[in-house]
Amino acid sequence: MRILVDRTGHSRLRALGPSLAAVPAAEAVRAGIGALIGLAAAAGLALLASPELWLGVYLIAPFGATSVLIFAAPNSPLAQPWPAVLGNTLSAFVALLVCRLVADPMAAVPLSVGAAIIAMALCRATHPPGGAVAMTVAIGADKIAPLGLGFALMPVAAGTVLLVVIATAYAHATGRRYPFRQFGEVNPSGTTDPAPPERLGLSEDELAAILVRYNQALNLGVEDLARLIAAAEMQAASHRTNAQVAGDIMSRDLVTVAPDTSMLDIAALFSRHGFTSLPVAEPDGRYLGVIFQLHLIARAHARFRPDGRLSRSGHDLRAADVMGERLPTATPDTPIAALLPKLASSDTDAVPVLDGDRIVGIVTRTDLIAALARESLRRDD
Repeated sequence: MRILVDRTGHSRLRALGPSLAAVPAAEAVRAGIGALIGLAAAAGLALLASPELWLGVYLIAPFGATSVLIFAAPNSPLAQPWPAVLGNTLSAFVALLVCRLVADPMAAVPLSVGAAIIAMALCRATHPPGGAVAMTVAIGADKIAPLGLGFALMPVAAGTVLLVVIATAYAHATGRRYPFRQFGEVNPSGTTDPAPPERLGLSEDELAAILVRYNQALNLGVEDLARLIAAAEMQAASHRTNAQVAGDIMSRDLVTVAPDTSMLDIAALFSRHGFTSLPVAEPDGRYLGVIFQLHLIARAHARFRPDGRLSRSGHDLRAADVMGERLPTATPDTPIAALLPKLASSDTDAVPVLDGDRIVGIVTRTDLIAALARESLRRDD
């Protein structure tokens, strides 16, 4: 007997569960602390503006919703400065006008929110807390209406600008990006070409059309879409590689330098061996960092004054002063596919291979290209 299983109910139940990917605890704490700082500053501004009406009138509840977006979802198009500031301000202004025309709260509340949504959409400034701003104004019209249309500027616009400024500084200080990336902005190399991993051959208009086609324009920025497509392509490429690991292709006969090696000796090693990178390690092999030629060039350039003369600073620089420490690393068992995104960055052309805290090898871009070329030839055969 064949038993038919109805999976429809199960699918519907799953749809009620979490739809977001898991958020790391450190990121949750980072966002929470940022919101705490931002709202504390907004409370201070409200208290200065009106000691009598600061709570509930000048410190409005929608600031909390704005904080969730700009601190916890800084890459969302809905969280960017334009929709945050203009969306909140415009919603307050629209709601104040509605309340002047409609006295009954039962009608004023939905009319205010609906009109705010329309205004935000037309101005490309959709910001969900804007609906809460409009509702706050309509519900508290007896206290807010006497403040006039200036309420849209103070506290709404001023408070939102303060939150955005704090979110920008906080993101920079904690290693995040806010506002989000713009398509075609200057890359780490100082040019407007996309970073190597993000060169898709798709224009900004084509990427924007994809977002519109799938109704995702409010959920994702064009630049972030490009980065996600590139990451997906690289991940897909990794499935087409054989099961090689870093230990199969790494260089084992390493030339390393001690942390107290002088810049002159480091430059001599680069010249003698033709390397583009040199690992820094203790005599017992404990890994400390990597020096890339770019590090050496940057340090050498910094030693010269604007008049072209050599400055005194930098004469006693050692390897430990120049090396990069927060660089991607691998183990001998790391699949070479996992090395693709690590070596695609413009500022990383070698990945140290560690066994515990000791360096046992290094994989350069040349090593990886050679391995991929050999695999391609084998597939062609």
